[in-house]
Amino acid sequence: MLAGSRTFLKTIEKMQIITLNLNGIRAAAKKGFFEWLDKQTADVVCVQELKAQLPDFSQTMLTPDGYRGYFHCAVQKGYSGVGIYCRKQPDKIIEGVGITEIDAEGRFIQIDFGELSIISLYLPSGSSGEHRQAAKFFFMEKFFPVLQILIASGREIILCGDWNIAHKEIDLKNWRSNQKNSGFLPEERAWLTQILDEVGFVDVFRRLNPDPEQYTWWSNRGQAWAKNVGWRIDYQIATPTMAQKAQHASIYKTERFSDHAPLLIDYDHTL
Repeated sequence: MLAGSRTFLKTIEKMQIITLNLNGIRAAAKKGFFEWLDKQTADVVCVQELKAQLPDFSQTMLTPDGYRGYFHCAVQKGYSGVGIYCRKQPDKIIEGVGITEIDAEGRFIQIDFGELSIISLYLPSGSSGEHRQAAKFFFMEKFFPVLQILIASGREIILCGDWNIAHKEIDLKNWRSNQKNSGFLPEERAWLTQILDEVGFVDVFRRLNPDPEQYTWWSNRGQAWAKNVGWRIDYQIATPTMAQKAQHASIYKTERFSDHAPLLIDYDHTL
């Protein structure tokens, strides 16, 4: 090496985003979620189904080590709710979509960093009865124009969360027997196809991983977890440019903090 010469190493840009339905933030805390989070290097962590209001949160739940939390809780106690933990102070925080019936259930929170918006989203489940399936269809109808507005804004978008829909046959173990069940209804799947094919969003996990038996939720009944009889209903869905920046995706299954598993995706991007 010549005297005075220097070796330059390119810094690898990486932004990691985690999404997880907690099925109760207090329950997940008891199962070690925040101890696990303390070991992670993620820039942003999107959580859903808090099942709590802010007065119920411990200091660790509000501000885990290295993070600050932002939340949109449901009006009804012990129900729904979404949140985002991030290491960097966002430029803007938006709670709700401006539709009373949806916002009362705490299903949408958005944080902005420059031209990038990251959203924690929780779609209704229709599995408890016809009235909740009707609420799910209402959400789908009203949220579709929101998605159109988001992508037309020209901003980069990453929508993280529990969509309560398995998109294709590969996305759940027993697809044949679930074709008439909420979460795999033809109308739900067609709606998600529209979002991807017509609106223009990208299913980031599937861009990186085409393999079968990649699930993020397992019923607590029977031995669904042990036998990997699951559904892939947790997503990171992004604008095409952000989706192209995705480098690696994984589903964390070593420990269980809820009936869902954390979905981790690394992007070639810095906040």
